[in-house]
Amino acid sequence: MSGASLPVAAARVKWLAAPSSAAWLEQALAHPELLLIDHAHCERKAAGAALQLMFRYPSDGELAAVLSPLAREELEHFERVQALLERQGLGLRALAAPPYGATLAALVRRNEPERMLDSFLVAGLIEARSHERMALLAAHSPDPELRELYADLLASEARHFGLYWVLCERRWPRPVVAERLAALAQQEAVILANLHPQPRMHS
Repeated sequence: MSGASLPVAAARVKWLAAPSSAAWLEQALAHPELLLIDHAHCERKAAGAALQLMFRYPSDGELAAVLSPLAREELEHFERVQALLERQGLGLRALAAPPYGATLAALVRRNEPERMLDSFLVAGLIEARSHERMALLAAHSPDPELRELYADLLASEARHFGLYWVLCERRWPRPVVAERLAALAQQEAVILANLHPQPRMHS
């Protein structure tokens, strides 16, 4: 099977500078078990990222009101993926992480308030990429149970990166947010340009 044989829709998620490659989709479909294990880890990490922001800015009540429910939903997704792993006879185990998350985190500026803005946007970019790739998997996975899982999670993933946008817009002018997002999205696309040798949700 060649990467060119797998159609990949253009990036419709406005956050993203470039769509996922056909090579990523081919790799993901060839290793559904590994991708599912990585997906479980991603859901848990997303919950942790939301909680980390709450702890970093404890006096921001609006932030807690938005991110606490988000963290709970991410953990619910983790539990759902874990249950599917168990039904398929697969165990949750550690996987070598691709450079995606760490490289994005390194782009976050260290001084406030830029650190808060970048943290929101990086978290939103990760959610946006998850949404885009789950849509591809929902459309192309040969496993009906996996198609159902990914399709069911699409709406919540879209809501999540939308929440991060709202948090930004309530604190900075829209042109400031849009300009910084565009810069980070370009870097995010560069990170994914070199396909990680092992299948991952963000590789």
